[in-house]
Amino acid sequence: MVNEILEILNEDSRRTPEEIAVMLGTDVETVKQKIEELERNKVIVKYNTIINWDKTDREYVTALIEVKVTPQRDQGFDAIAERIYKFPEVKSVYLMSGDYDLAVMVEGRTMKEVAFFVAEKLSVLDSVLSTATHFVLKKYKVEGVVLEDEEKDYRQVIVP
Repeated sequence: MVNEILEILNEDSRRTPEEIAVMLGTDVETVKQKIEELERNKVIVKYNTIINWDKTDREYVTALIEVKVTPQRDQGFDAIAERIYKFPEVKSVYLMSGDYDLAVMVEGRTMKEVAFFVAEKLSVLDSVLSTATHFVLKKYKVEGVVLEDEEKDYRQVIVP
């Protein structure tokens, strides 16, 4: 039942315990208890809303920064990842396989603001060997949700 509750909330976090109970054919109190336990155990960490910011007047940029680091003795990558994720500009940090060690998602008001973050805060950390910054130009799909409706081709077919 726990996985089913998680799947339902992952699809739509606005679902009420009453709705979930009906969907699963169980009582509301059981669902409420399971959700409270999942929150207490940090399985459910946050309820989130996906917003298409391109349809608002909010100005901001998102960047993916590839970071190569030297892992610290007895701590591996965790200590440097923690130092990085504590910066308020940082939205996500992932340990990666491949050419770089950490993928860092950053938001700022301008490209210049993000560039200053990389130059003044991120690249100066002792364990950081190199960075490569990639600015997100357009978001098509976020967390499984397509942000733009598919444009239909209304052109008339011309046959010779």
